[in-house]
Amino acid sequence: MATQRILDFLATRRPNGPCLVVDLDVVRDNFRAFEKALPDSKIYYAVKANPAPEILRLLAAMGSSFDTASVAEVEMAMDAGAPADRISFGNTIKKERDIARAYQLGIRLYAVDCVEEVEKIARAAPGSRVFCRVLTDGEGAEWPLSRKFGCVPAMAVNVLRHAKALGLDAYGVSFHVGSQQTDLSAWDRALGDAKKVFATLAEEGIVLKMVN
Repeated sequence: MATQRILDFLATRRPNGPCLVVDLDVVRDNFRAFEKALPDSKIYYAVKANPAPEILRLLAAMGSSFDTASVAEVEMAMDAGAPADRISFGNTIKKERDIARAYQLGIRLYAVDCVEEVEKIARAAPGSRVFCRVLTDGEGAEWPLSRKFGCVPAMAVNVLRHAKALGLDAYGVSFHVGSQQTDLSAWDRALGDAKKVFATLAEEGIVLKMVN
């Protein structure tokens, strides 16, 4: 979106090569639009989308939470002013030493998609909350990233059950319907799978609290 401020910047600064110019007012407006559209949700900004300190500082000041994929991204979010309780470690494949470092920094929310990842977190980040990524078919997306990570719903039940047994807080599920998703029913299918995981575990007394 080329705002007048961006056009003025390009006209006066005349960058010598390709560059990305972001108007922070647009970032602010987009965040407020999400808040209005999803009033009962917590918004997590994926640091990998654009880790520019100016963007992270703005969003942290506005109360945004942050999804990170590495210890470096955790530290970027914290340097921008985000407290540890507003940061999740959303990468499902993590080195145990990175889990331990994130735990040392105060991170208590981690993504998983297999029992081995749960076991690493139980050792390196005891008592933390975990959410399990569930596979989706990615149909209708220009970039169907859904099969990059995740597990089928039945396996997600076992993963979260195992987390509970190891003293972790089985907190919820996540899914990714793919980037530039054009089929609105993709969310219906994914939420239906999430509902199955919630319902199955509820029968065992494990009450999930989050859908990402």
